[in-house]
Amino acid sequence: MAEILIIDDDQHINDMLTESLQAEGYAVSAAYSGTEALLLLSHKKPDLILLDLMLPGLTGEELLPQIKDIPVIVVSAKTDTSDKVDLLLGGAADYITKPFDMQELLARIAVQLRKSGNSAGSRVLSFNEISLNTDTRIAEANGTEIKLTRTEYAILKLLMQNPGQVVAKLTILERISNDTPDCTEDSLKIHIHNLRRKLKTVTGTDYISAVWGIGFMLSDKS
Repeated sequence: MAEILIIDDDQHINDMLTESLQAEGYAVSAAYSGTEALLLLSHKKPDLILLDLMLPGLTGEELLPQIKDIPVIVVSAKTDTSDKVDLLLGGAADYITKPFDMQELLARIAVQLRKSGNSAGSRVLSFNEISLNTDTRIAEANGTEIKLTRTEYAILKLLMQNPGQVVAKLTILERISNDTPDCTEDSLKIHIHNLRRKLKTVTGTDYISAVWGIGFMLSDKS
């Protein structure tokens, strides 16, 4: 799974990008200043960086030359052609201006990851012994394939993208609608029950727990 580092001091933008990228199967980390980002990069290497320019501490322009061997897409409100040219010549892989279209940004991310050989191409989500390939839509555990319906796949994918977090019922219905538009609030419990049973049959563990009145969570603490 490709990991993307978001460096932006705007909490709203950072949260929005995190949610959108996780929904696409990426692992995401975040920094809110250039100084924090530099510290983070000293002990981990993401596959791609989304970099704002106007940051507290080190600015994006100051941080960029210190980033080595990681594709950087600058995401900035600066629109001057000279700014873009300077940054692209200074090491940025791409430049997109704010406000941006999320689908365009996702496409640019995919292009850069493909170029660097770190494409999520065959994206596999993992939780303990459970794996889910989001290209083939095949779930496995302990070497055994778990046969899933379209709706069960969509639910498991969302829960595996948010392990240990309670995902509200309405959020599940909204987020899985692209994969399975037929699921309703009434049928959701049935799909969850069937998915939980299939996982437990193969793993021996009840990984999906209900949080009464809120939603469901993927956890190994039953």
